[in-house]
Amino acid sequence: MPPHNLTDAPQAAAPRFDVVAGATEPRVMAAPIFESRDLSVSYGDKLAVRDVALTMGRNEITALIGPSGCGKSTFLRCLNRMNDLIPAARVDGAVIYHGQDLYDDDVDPVQVRKRIGMVFQKPNPFPKSIYDNVAFGPKVIGLKGDMDEIVERALRRASLWEEVKDRLKTNAFGMSGGQQQRLCIARALATQPDVLLMDEPCSALDPISTARIEDLMEELKTDYSIVIVTHNMQQAARVSDRTAFFTVQLAEEGHRVGHVVEFDETEKIFSNPADQRTEDYVTGKFG
Repeated sequence: MPPHNLTDAPQAAAPRFDVVAGATEPRVMAAPIFESRDLSVSYGDKLAVRDVALTMGRNEITALIGPSGCGKSTFLRCLNRMNDLIPAARVDGAVIYHGQDLYDDDVDPVQVRKRIGMVFQKPNPFPKSIYDNVAFGPKVIGLKGDMDEIVERALRRASLWEEVKDRLKTNAFGMSGGQQQRLCIARALATQPDVLLMDEPCSALDPISTARIEDLMEELKTDYSIVIVTHNMQQAARVSDRTAFFTVQLAEEGHRVGHVVEFDETEKIFSNPADQRTEDYVTGKFG
């Protein structure tokens, strides 16, 4: 059977209902974009993260928080099969995207990454012009349409067009750090993905650039689903709709293994968490 083509995503499913403990009325949850089921990742013979079961909503921002080494970035990379690029990595369990397990044998990981874009911790523009950075992905995948329009649309979506429209042919390395990160977001958007994964996208940026990226995420979630890893508790509280708190524990073999302690609406995670470990982390008692 040929690899599945994920470029034609089905329409959103009907909303699901969850009952919050102590609530008198059911709370409508967004239709899921991802569901991870008993997801575990190992590097060689060492388990890195175990039994992650999360449902992430469409057109929501989901934040992954927790101390270093707890598996947040490892889990994030599972959502577009980036861990496939690490020879020693093994993924067990399932990631359901639009009703299909991304780890089925007949799913093409290249198609997965076309639909699920990623922005990394440090800005990583190509040593090309601003224009060529944005046009690179659409050219590689053979995206049809006027390339000038595709580039302009992506730069506008990344709130960068007005700053660079008169210097599109200049090298991207001449941009500021914040501009480079927004360029990387524009580059991801240019391939018309369905989801954006963001791995600590503001950790190398100043407060003003961070605020612009956060504002941009709020704008983008009207058209995209976003999953973000962050060590910044204030950022998670400001921008996300739901938050998953990861932590680590020692395995019998003596190495650290990450797992999810709690996953809920962000307001509840930060104001009334169900687990004491979550409260200790978000209030700064450890981590």
